[in-house]
Amino acid sequence: MKVHIAVNGACGRMGQRLVALAKEDPDLVLVAAIDAATNPAQGKDSGEVAGIGPNDVPIRYDLPLGTRIDTLIDFSAPSGTMAVLPVCVDRQIPIVVATTGHTDAQKAEIEAAAHMTAVLYAPNMSLVVNLLFKLVRLTAEALKGKGFDAEIIERHHRFKKDSPSGTAVRFGEIIREVQGGQFVHGREGIVGERKAEEIGIHAVRGGDNVGEHTIVFTTIGETLELVHKGHNRDSYARGALLAAKHMANRPAGRYTMNDVLGL
Repeated sequence: MKVHIAVNGACGRMGQRLVALAKEDPDLVLVAAIDAATNPAQGKDSGEVAGIGPNDVPIRYDLPLGTRIDTLIDFSAPSGTMAVLPVCVDRQIPIVVATTGHTDAQKAEIEAAAHMTAVLYAPNMSLVVNLLFKLVRLTAEALKGKGFDAEIIERHHRFKKDSPSGTAVRFGEIIREVQGGQFVHGREGIVGERKAEEIGIHAVRGGDNVGEHTIVFTTIGETLELVHKGHNRDSYARGALLAAKHMANRPAGRYTMNDVLGL
């Protein structure tokens, strides 16, 4: 049976790729393409907006009533997430939240929604990045207490609004969960010698880099670097679509990309 999906943020860079790739997937049917009411593309064909030709799914600002929606993918902005979340809760539509940059209060609302509908909330939809989360945890556990410093470097395009990336923050959280420590966001001036408990996070912005993360474990005499480089946005879009398939018809609860990957 085909999975009927809705995309929130359909006019954005990621939303357009979701619309395009969903059309190519024989297991998926796009039934709703949502974006802000102020978006000038309102009413236009979402396939035309995505550059793939008409698909007869217009851009709209709300979820259509009476339409079967098995999963909603949210790849919008924090305000977009919070606009659609109550609707998913009310109609018990499973939601994949791929948006980053939420406040702590917004994150708490998303987590609370899992009591009433199925929620998958992940800072990164790439299958390889989610595998890397596990590898970073294994590395942090193996090197704990052995004198290794941890630093995270992330690179993204000039248009990215939040910094550091949600993915970089998650890598840092994993290391802190295992080893303890405190985040240091960049360094400037005479800050003194590096403290053992520091977890450095550094953001680079420029060009059209879709996403690159390097997690460095280094000590006197040797260094280990774990690196992921996104070549284009399709890796994130395909991961989100796979997550949408996994979430269809799931009972209320909190899910992660580990569930999708079977980790």
